[in-house]
Amino acid sequence: MNIDSGKMQKLSTVWIGALICCALWGSAFPCIKIGYRLFGISAGDTASQILFAGLRFTLAGILVLLFDGLARRRPVLPGKGSAGPVLALAMTQTFVQYLFFYIGMAHTSGVKGSILESVNVFFSILVSGGIFHMEKLTARKWLGCLAGFAGVVLVNMSGLDLGFSLMGDGFMVISTIAAAFSAVFMKKFSQTRNPVILSGWQFITGGAALALAGGLMGGHMRPAGPAGALLLLYMAFISAAAYTIWGMLLKYNPVSRVTVFGFMNPVFGVILSALLLGEGSQASGPVTVLSLILVCLGIYIVNRPEGVPETGRMGGKV
Repeated sequence: MNIDSGKMQKLSTVWIGALICCALWGSAFPCIKIGYRLFGISAGDTASQILFAGLRFTLAGILVLLFDGLARRRPVLPGKGSAGPVLALAMTQTFVQYLFFYIGMAHTSGVKGSILESVNVFFSILVSGGIFHMEKLTARKWLGCLAGFAGVVLVNMSGLDLGFSLMGDGFMVISTIAAAFSAVFMKKFSQTRNPVILSGWQFITGGAALALAGGLMGGHMRPAGPAGALLLLYMAFISAAAYTIWGMLLKYNPVSRVTVFGFMNPVFGVILSALLLGEGSQASGPVTVLSLILVCLGIYIVNRPEGVPETGRMGGKV
């Protein structure tokens, strides 16, 4: 499949593609809660939650490879020399990120979890520019991130407490660091490899490892019938579609221009949780409107080329 790099770098393509990803990921927040109810997983049963996540991501990898294989009309194999990249992505993007995420969420509030999760945008830019030197760390990028972060904090202000716990908040921070490294790894590895194939195989590898860990920890899931199967399939689709699109955007654009959209995830999560679960009455009020304005302002600041007139295409070197 040939991809026009120019089209992938267009401002409209990045905005539409990234917002689709964030809307899909945002819908996962209420779907996870619905899934726990359908499969009989209690709020404090971390082992079963990890098992549930492992099955979801393994299925996501199968979906990615199945559809890509149908498009190519042949089996999709990782290719020579891909074992290292697939393992690195599987461990950071899927296994470490979500292992610490689920344990952390079991020991902190949903509000703090959403805020801490959004910190991965800062880590992504820091890892990309400060460690791997893929782009410059500019004041404009940090200003945009601060505006977006303010929007995330604002939409989650209700019920926020400032306490700190290692198993809760600390593990959430470790999860965000893993997510940051996975974004940079995807950017690096996709320069010479197909990001769709990388996504599929890393999901299968990381998902299987998560499912094994959850099972060994004593996790279990009760049969949920057709409703549970359909929900699990949709959640697998969320991961398969969103991460594949995200990987394509990272391949052709600087990490900061893509990951800054991650501030939209908790905003979509609050709005969709209100619509689907009846939670968060503030989702329809002025606070959410203001938070959306701040997040969009932050995204615009980071994406606007420095010293280059707006032409509709992303400027600057990766």
